[in-house]
Amino acid sequence: MPSPSSQSPERPRWFVAGDLNGFFGLVVDNLSILGFIAMALVGMFQFPAEVVFGRMFPGTAFGVLVGNLLYTLMARRLAQRTGRADVTAMPLGLDAPTSIGMALLVLGPAFLGFKAQGLDPQAAAVATWKLGMASLMVMGLLKLVLSFFGEAVTRALPRASLLGSIAGIALVLMGFLPLVEALRSPIVGLVTLGLLLYVLIAGQRLPIPLPGVLVAFIVGTVLYYGLGSIGLGAPGFTLPAWTPPQVVLPLPTLGFIDGLPSTVPYLPLLLPFGLLMVVGGINVSESARAAGDDYRTRDILLVEAFATLVAGLCGGVAQTTPYIGQPAYKHMGARSGYTLLTGVFIGIGGMLGIVSGLVQWLPMAVLAPIIVYVAIDITTQAFQATPQKHAGAMVLGFLPSVAYLLAIKAPGWIAPEQMAAMRTTLDGHGLPELAVILALGNGFIITAMLWTAAVVAMVDGRLLRGAGFLLVAALLTLFGLIHSVDPRGGVYLPWQLEGLARTISWQFVGAYLALAALMAALSLLPVRKGAAGH
Repeated sequence: MPSPSSQSPERPRWFVAGDLNGFFGLVVDNLSILGFIAMALVGMFQFPAEVVFGRMFPGTAFGVLVGNLLYTLMARRLAQRTGRADVTAMPLGLDAPTSIGMALLVLGPAFLGFKAQGLDPQAAAVATWKLGMASLMVMGLLKLVLSFFGEAVTRALPRASLLGSIAGIALVLMGFLPLVEALRSPIVGLVTLGLLLYVLIAGQRLPIPLPGVLVAFIVGTVLYYGLGSIGLGAPGFTLPAWTPPQVVLPLPTLGFIDGLPSTVPYLPLLLPFGLLMVVGGINVSESARAAGDDYRTRDILLVEAFATLVAGLCGGVAQTTPYIGQPAYKHMGARSGYTLLTGVFIGIGGMLGIVSGLVQWLPMAVLAPIIVYVAIDITTQAFQATPQKHAGAMVLGFLPSVAYLLAIKAPGWIAPEQMAAMRTTLDGHGLPELAVILALGNGFIITAMLWTAAVVAMVDGRLLRGAGFLLVAALLTLFGLIHSVDPRGGVYLPWQLEGLARTISWQFVGAYLALAALMAALSLLPVRKGAAGH
């Protein structure tokens, strides 16, 4: 009998049963983000729906198609090279934080600004669309350049730093926010979530020969419209307005050139958006590696950048990113077929108007629970894949995500004039509380990585290394890449700041410098192991 090493590698199958669960999960992730973009632009800013669905969405969906096809090919190549049939493709989709930021901080305000210049709503919408395309090209080019430095970052930072920052996003933003959205229709949201947890976490099978995720979506959707139609649904139930689908081919266009001059005021937002995606791509590569699939970080980042550029060239307005739930899809049993199915469904569906129709009619109470599950799985994996002694450092890295959560929700809770007052009012007890929350939330992913890396270095007794991470944090704070005192999270030059904003920035810089100096001083002392608080 030949030895295992002499046998030819098993050729990976194109589709396995778990790919269906993965497909529905990844499709829902993308649809939920497209749904938010539509809700924000059409509902909040009164943006013409036909421009959103007919011009923005087809190109955006085409970027998802291109990226997922390339990640499918990468997974099959890795499976053939390693002889493993259980390789799971990296999931790619629209990035939630920056898509939210693009809708609320760039596209919406720009649309209002164009109207204020005297353009009619249709002309203002087209000008905003071109600005969105140009913004994607700017972010895509930045990501393309930074892709070649990703592996160096991976070598420099500990696994707890990479996975911990992702787990914080998962628990706080991908877990809590969608949970709240689901429970706005409690019966629908909780039943859908319960079915997903029964199938995906408890590992039980439903007495129906259909994928569990699909069953959960069908049950939730039927409940939502069934209860709503007889007056037993969540308060305020209404049928969504219908925009007829239209066939739109996302052909390349140079319209983004017209939008480039309009991007200049938004560069302080767009550049950090692109940088955060590179950092996120590094983290998800490490997450996949921890789950057993050793993708090259540079290749993951290059595909991400290329898909974003393709989307921008074809009319898209939201950047693509590798999703942080690759281990969750692996646990669903998905391999490489689910990304192929998702890319084709989102890409072709975007051209045919199917995606726009689903975005209008699938309730958020049904879409949100799958994101909650992915958040649970990501957080669990972060603890399982890092040394136990680094767990405390990783938990510390969750806290900047809490600040970001409060920062993005505060405008909906507090009137603008009150927000401005709360950011600048001194009460004799230090910096204004809201100003601290906003500064802590701005650049939260990088902050979480640096905090976790510094504490891991302390745990490992490498105090000078920890001091180095703190000095990097001080430098980034100086330019607003983290702890930006611009309420929108923009970057700036230190000498551009004035008044309280300058004070807050220098207080954070001084804090990092002081702690770095303390760590350097402690490194000179003989090593004395304490009881670690026990």
